[in-house]
Amino acid sequence: MATDVHQHIWPPEFLALLRSRTAPPRLDGWTLHLPGERPYAVDPADHDIAARARLAHTDGLDLALVSLSSPLGIEYLPPTEAAPLLTAFHDGALDLPAPFGVWASACLSAPEPDTEALRRELTRGCVGLQLPATALLDAAGWDRCAPLLDVAAEQDKPLFVHPGAAPAAEPTAPAWWPALVPYVQQLHASWFAFRAFGRPRHPDLRVCFAALAGLAPLHGERLVARGGGRDRGRVDCRAFYETSSYGTRAVDALVRAVGIDVVVSGSDRPYAAPVLPDLGADAAVHALRHANPARLLGPTKGARP
Repeated sequence: MATDVHQHIWPPEFLALLRSRTAPPRLDGWTLHLPGERPYAVDPADHDIAARARLAHTDGLDLALVSLSSPLGIEYLPPTEAAPLLTAFHDGALDLPAPFGVWASACLSAPEPDTEALRRELTRGCVGLQLPATALLDAAGWDRCAPLLDVAAEQDKPLFVHPGAAPAAEPTAPAWWPALVPYVQQLHASWFAFRAFGRPRHPDLRVCFAALAGLAPLHGERLVARGGGRDRGRVDCRAFYETSSYGTRAVDALVRAVGIDVVVSGSDRPYAAPVLPDLGADAAVHALRHANPARLLGPTKGARP
């Protein structure tokens, strides 16, 4: 199946709950308010389900995976606030028409992760677990999320690491600052933390990093120079990288570092348009859109029960 592993749609009930909030994250009409970012004018067409389904078919997709927008910070709201939003998102996203599939999200503010809630969403048909990169920046983060990752591994489901909420930016910072600075830094740090702490604890877990993991794998030479790259030539065939917001030059560089078999196509639609990098052969596009996502998602390839 032609697959885009990274899109966002806010179902109607989820939108209604965001509008009912008096503190960020909240919607005022179609204006989104977040603690660390400027007010953002949401285009209603971006969350028009019928229009988005037509767009996905126009893009030639057989499967488009939607996820909670982790920069909203919902995973870190108090459990009583997070639970209704997560339920509304999962219920609405699982009810989306073809070609959409869904990543599950989890509340991270409770004293202990709610593994039963995650197990329920995976059993209902979510293709895997999404966590914000901010939850996975160090050993403590990977340890705290380990029970959730164990549930994903038990069900042979992958992990998708997505940028989390951005800290408050300076008033003079340009609008693109969160996407280019904190988001990339989070992904970069979470990839190195995965390498140091996550992979030893979860040797068989399939994991996919959004936005080419902030290009962290390109630092292999520096890793060797600083004493952390004894296995630099070994490719982790269960660690994948999705392409959103990057084009031919960045994808080509990453392929040279980790190989083409672990790069998967993702767009981050509606915040970015899909880009198919020119890697010199139709087989490369087939790998990114078909073969590699199928290996990331596992035997069910994103199909719902």
